[in-house]
Amino acid sequence: MGGLLREVNIKQGMPIVNDAIKRVTYNIKNAGPMGVTVIKLIHGYGSSGQGGGIRTETRKYLERLKSKREIKGFIIGENFSIFDEETRKAFLVCDELRKDSDLERHNNGITIVIL
Repeated sequence: MGGLLREVNIKQGMPIVNDAIKRVTYNIKNAGPMGVTVIKLIHGYGSSGQGGGIRTETRKYLERLKSKREIKGFIIGENFSIFDEETRKAFLVCDELRKDSDLERHNNGITIVIL
């Protein structure tokens, strides 16, 4: 157990989508040397309520990284619950997730990345 959780707000400063994805890439690539095992991305849900571009493109990007095995997986905020199997597996990688304020909130403005 153990692991280290890092929280990253990729929507800070309202970047364009490409810049937000660059923030994701940077944080994933630099997590290992710092001992980070899980990254909580705060991307927002889109002010229109339809899912903003940053959220949508971040999740597509993470799916590509997962298929290339560059990350172990990710949990969308809507599924971040003790009743979700992927969340329970993530607890084994990073016990700190059990105390996260978004657990059980079904927050579609976040995504948990398992490294």
